[in-house]
Amino acid sequence: MKMVIAVVQDKDSNRLSNALITAGFRSTKLATTGGFLKAGNTTFLIGIEDDRVSEVLQVIKANCKVRDQLVTPVSPMGGTTDSYIPFPVEVQVGGATVFVLPVERFEHF
Repeated sequence: MKMVIAVVQDKDSNRLSNALITAGFRSTKLATTGGFLKAGNTTFLIGIEDDRVSEVLQVIKANCKVRDQLVTPVSPMGGTTDSYIPFPVEVQVGGATVFVLPVERFEHF
């Protein structure tokens, strides 16, 4: 048994949720916030048998896309901000960060 933890961008969460249901995977969705961009994410917790891990990873990969986004950096802490002019920076967002962990025991009541 494995626990798949997938952190995805909010824009991909509904599509991924529907795809997981269609493929027969049960999951729990949690609203989370990223640390770098401080933007909304969704974290999926998926308990899955060992032999189906590759299937669930394919569903995640097919439904979570990397995209470019313009972000204005936060002003620096300390010092003077008079000379600081924030210019938008293009960064890649989206996709999925996935952790696959072994599960010692699973109970469903």
